[in-house]
Amino acid sequence: MILDSLKLPKDICMGAMRVTMTGNREAWIENYRGILEYTGQMILLQGKTCQVCFEGTGLCIDYYTNEDMKISGCISCVRYI
Repeated sequence: MILDSLKLPKDICMGAMRVTMTGNREAWIENYRGILEYTGQMILLQGKTCQVCFEGTGLCIDYYTNEDMKISGCISCVRYI
């Protein structure tokens, strides 16, 4: 496969979301397509192939661009839908 020979990260090249968490207080999300729902208890994001739902308390989007975002608060659950 071309991606293997070029040694490029498959998640980025194939458009998959990348979720990186620091404990249950911060999450960085790359390659999301859009924000579907946003409350203090739930943030639902659309990806290329699935949706990701963050649940908890005091959830806040600290920043977002077309490519990445940072969510903070007390994250109790991450579900891939």
